[in-house]
Amino acid sequence: MNLTSFKPLWLTVCVALAACQSTTGQPPAGQPVSFRPASGAPLDADSAQLIGNDAFWPGASQLLVRPDSRGLQLLDDEDAVLSAVEGRFEGLDHRASQEGLLVATLDRKRQQAVLLGLDRQHRWSQPLYLPKTDFAIEGLCLYRDAARNGFVFLVGEEGLGEQWLVAADQQLLQTPRRVRGLSLPPESQFCQVNDATGELLVNEEAVGFWRYAADAEAPLRRQPVDIVQPFGGLAEAAAGMAQVPGGLLALDPEAGALHLYRRDAAHWRHHAVVPLEGFDEPEQVSARVAPSGLDLLLNDERGAHRAHLDWQPEPPAAMTAIPVIPALVQTDPVPHLGDAADDPAIWVNRADPAASRVLGTDKKGGLAVYDLAGKQLQYLPVGRLNNVDLREGFRLGGRLVDLAVASNRDHNSLHLFAIDPDNGRLRDIGQIETPLSAIYGLCLFKGGQGDIHAIANDKDGTFLQYRLTGSSGTPQGELVRRFKVASQPEGCVADDRHERLFVGEEDEAVWTLDARADQPAMLEKVIGRGEPLHADIEGLALYQGASTSYLVVSSQGNDSYLVLDAKAPYAVRGAFRVGLNAERGVDGASETDGLEVTSANLGGPWNRGLLVVQDGRKRMPEGAQNYKYVPWVAIAQVLGLD
Repeated sequence: MNLTSFKPLWLTVCVALAACQSTTGQPPAGQPVSFRPASGAPLDADSAQLIGNDAFWPGASQLLVRPDSRGLQLLDDEDAVLSAVEGRFEGLDHRASQEGLLVATLDRKRQQAVLLGLDRQHRWSQPLYLPKTDFAIEGLCLYRDAARNGFVFLVGEEGLGEQWLVAADQQLLQTPRRVRGLSLPPESQFCQVNDATGELLVNEEAVGFWRYAADAEAPLRRQPVDIVQPFGGLAEAAAGMAQVPGGLLALDPEAGALHLYRRDAAHWRHHAVVPLEGFDEPEQVSARVAPSGLDLLLNDERGAHRAHLDWQPEPPAAMTAIPVIPALVQTDPVPHLGDAADDPAIWVNRADPAASRVLGTDKKGGLAVYDLAGKQLQYLPVGRLNNVDLREGFRLGGRLVDLAVASNRDHNSLHLFAIDPDNGRLRDIGQIETPLSAIYGLCLFKGGQGDIHAIANDKDGTFLQYRLTGSSGTPQGELVRRFKVASQPEGCVADDRHERLFVGEEDEAVWTLDARADQPAMLEKVIGRGEPLHADIEGLALYQGASTSYLVVSSQGNDSYLVLDAKAPYAVRGAFRVGLNAERGVDGASETDGLEVTSANLGGPWNRGLLVVQDGRKRMPEGAQNYKYVPWVAIAQVLGLD
């Protein structure tokens, strides 16, 4: 296939993303860079990497995959072998720390990716083999996330790839876990990840270099770093690369050139091209920061060549890290695939808190009920339910029941369910029509007189407030107030104790107003979009402690959860993310729509309460969406809450 047939597409990509370096066929001029190859014969190696952190073994300097059956070797600066593993290997990546060395390579005989660990006592672990893939592995690379979980990316033929969880706290897992499949560019062989920025770089031999987010919960979206002429700065091809703080080195082997890029905010900007005269199509590069620049290892057909580059890019400013709290439990998946799970509610069993329930909407079909272990106990296939909330003490005929109400998008109605206070079992008790044309979010409010109100919103910003009654045995709803925000809302939550209502306008702000129907709907801003709250502003929930209450908000735009005081001036207490739990095999949560929290003591890990969040991207393994449970005590400890 002729690449020139894609010229309009590539030009569109370059303009739209403003990430390609040149449309003239020549990279922009940069400051001169001095490149000095070392004298002497190259190291006999198929792959080689420099080690930047030798705390696990002082003097450890290089890691090599030797040709034939000479295996993997760890060398010092004088090329003396410190340690070795026998075998026939291909490809190489590593992570070094004070605790030890983690190595990923491909066992050529078995055609399987394998992980090896070397501890501070200089003992190699038993090899951890990944299951055989359905594709030929062309390359691999390691990634260590902010929570110190270790992953390996596999790059396969025809654009196939996978991400696997292989380690936690630098220790290999007993069993690797497949996180997700990847759709990568065809003709890819090399990848590298910058742990600090969470950026995965992948080559496409005849096209260029691409970048992806490496985090397990990130969407699989790619952006170009640089592409071949005439639309970018690469002369002929793209091969291996190396990342250093603030800089990227990438090889064009057919042109015999090393391209240098510097970090400019969120983009890579071309800095210079270094000719590699005398090299035989170098395809791999490793870089290590040195006092006066960068030390390099360049692999070509003859082996690994040492070199020095008088270039040291400016490291980017340190980013404020958002703490990661592992999910403790995940629910069974909702029955429908795609964007289906949306909003949870928590029913507290007052007689037996450990038997409490979590309700979760399946907006493609109904309402699911789970126990505190995440097992589905009930599923009511009643239609496309979007948001759900509940309150105790609703009079239905001659009996008091607990009440759950959901927004039904099939009928633009309020869908009501009675919850048996003795066992938490739900039953459908009917619907109340609304004049809304696209019902969306919903929450409940219980007033000081014990009357329960449902507040539902429409995508056009309209809110309707209904007083619910059921003494006749049939639920009724009386429209008692109407108000509106300027653009699309969804999440809302009521503070019954202080008779306040919080509503989220997805692209703008969180607002508060009096929840009482006979009071004016005067909106007061709680927090606007920006740092630290990123649109879309989705689920809202209220943690009501004995003395302090907190508002929890789903900041969907950066996959985090914001905690604020629930009273003016609504001070921000912090943000966190829900990450994977390697020990339990539970993936993290991202792209969260709805969430709910309770301060009730549900026993065990939930003794200070429970947060439930919808997970928009199910990983490890991939499948239908579900809900994740997080102990409030963990959130309180991380954010220093009362």
